[in-house]
Amino acid sequence: MNRLRQIWSNINSSLWFVPALMVVAAMLAAYFLVLLDVSVGNEWTQDYSLLFGAGADGARGMLTAIAGSMITVAGLIFSLTLATLATVSSQYTSRLLRNFMRDRANQVVMGFFVSIFVYCLIILRTIRGGDEGRFIPSLAVAFGLLLALVSIGVLIFFIHHIATSIQAANIIARIANETYESMEKLFPERLGEQAGAAATAHWQATQHTWAPIPARRSGYVQNINNEALLDFARETDSIVRMERGIGSFVARGAPLVSVARYNGEPLTGEPAEIRDRLNDTYSLGDQRTLDQDLGFGFRQLVDIALKALSPGINDTTTAVMCVDQLGALLSQLVGRQFDEPLRMDEGRVRVAAISTSFATYLTLALDQIRVSGAGNVAVLLRLLTAIETTARRVTDRADRALLHQHTELVREQANRTLETDYEKQRILERCLVLREMMEV
Repeated sequence: MNRLRQIWSNINSSLWFVPALMVVAAMLAAYFLVLLDVSVGNEWTQDYSLLFGAGADGARGMLTAIAGSMITVAGLIFSLTLATLATVSSQYTSRLLRNFMRDRANQVVMGFFVSIFVYCLIILRTIRGGDEGRFIPSLAVAFGLLLALVSIGVLIFFIHHIATSIQAANIIARIANETYESMEKLFPERLGEQAGAAATAHWQATQHTWAPIPARRSGYVQNINNEALLDFARETDSIVRMERGIGSFVARGAPLVSVARYNGEPLTGEPAEIRDRLNDTYSLGDQRTLDQDLGFGFRQLVDIALKALSPGINDTTTAVMCVDQLGALLSQLVGRQFDEPLRMDEGRVRVAAISTSFATYLTLALDQIRVSGAGNVAVLLRLLTAIETTARRVTDRADRALLHQHTELVREQANRTLETDYEKQRILERCLVLREMMEV
């Protein structure tokens, strides 16, 4: 199932899948309409000569013109798409290319023009005139003309869509929305029962003999089949300790998980079968995805901000927009249930997972931008605004302490890198307000 999910994710983010489906649909539509023309005959078209009065040569000429136009426009659309991908990669970050490739609007528009081309070719093959035995599929020809007229609107829509989709505000908002949807899906997620304090202390005090299970290939961890890991641990009366979590990179031959049996004996069974079974619970890919990796959404926003703050681009406004969305996402993380690393089943610890926490995402969202925003008062002030947005929803004292720590880091950065006393004073005033709010 994990493998199928990964395959579907790759297909869904490809440029060929939807166009291929639309081409097949166009072929079926052409076949169906020709059969319909054969079954109803052409006598009824005499009453609508203005619409269906074209002869064989006229029908061929029109379909030929439509087919030629469609393949030309399809080439233009592919060129525009590639140019857009190049622009996004250079202006923002190459990690956004997958987002644009899986954009359903782009896929449908590409498929629309290619499918009309295929449709016209198939209908052209069925037209007969003169000594061949006259046959003109009037309905099919008229439908081809209708598709050509609709294609004008589709082309205008595509140009508008491309123009809006490469705007920084729209790109950032889309990433933030996808990250929020992933957050809603992933938290909370349960894997067995969470271990209590007593079970955690007992597990930490117990000595285990761990057998590392190497990874079959290199790649980023995209998905983990938690239930399959739990089933394996239950069947073998063992503990499975994750060595790599979601979003982590694992090299071929490096430990993916480690296994220890409660009775201290080695695992029974063929080593290759055990290795393959545990490797099958992990989906590794060449890049990270948002399916189970919430941190990837944060990573994309941070990367855009870092690129915007680079000396070659120096786009403070884009960086500020990224910080705003990061602050909104962090505020939505407040109060969510993060899983404890130890998972129990039948009264025993079965899986030692690599879990994330609020601190994980807070550090990911703020640290690198704070460093790259050195000397930029607008970015530093916006970081404090993001902290304030999050602090208004935080009730846990430990989380408040973390926010206070990041507030102090921003203040220290400002004192070191800002040039004027006026800018430093603005930062100090905001820090004092935050300190009073958090009461730390």
